[in-house]
Amino acid sequence: MISELYTKRLHLRKMHESDATNLFKIWSDPHVTKYMNINNFTEIEQARDMINLLNKLATEKKAIRFAIIELKTSEIIGSCGYNMLDFEHSKVEIGYELSKAVWGRGYASEAINSLLNYAFLDLDINRVEAKVKPLNTNSIKTLRRLNFTFEGTLRQVEKSKGKFIDLNVYSKLKTD
Repeated sequence: MISELYTKRLHLRKMHESDATNLFKIWSDPHVTKYMNINNFTEIEQARDMINLLNKLATEKKAIRFAIIELKTSEIIGSCGYNMLDFEHSKVEIGYELSKAVWGRGYASEAINSLLNYAFLDLDINRVEAKVKPLNTNSIKTLRRLNFTFEGTLRQVEKSKGKFIDLNVYSKLKTD
């Protein structure tokens, strides 16, 4: 599995434990974590633990997460990747989040496009899906802009922050 991808403005690379300080700044922001299935981090050790967990899943070929680095500044501005890799059924689930400071600049679309191209062309994946909380309008707009199809709402499908939550399912097929 590849450990880095490039776009016009971004470098996506597998996370390193040394990224903990920069990712902690993002994952500790309640605006960023509002629609994520984690509480905003309060200690840098939580970021280290998350990076190590994600890298363990990558070693097991179950998931892979990339730090999103802005090429112009060399700063980590978020993360994205495949939350789930299912090679048996030729599908992946994507996830992403960006620092609030860079919202609205098209970085999410650019990063997701890179994930789509790698999944469809290199991994020969048939289906890419994203699960989004119904109130996460910015993420929904991004997925619609990228021509993902809304498939429906999974009612109370997960427990997040102590409550059962609904998730909207969006997908994009290799043939779309």
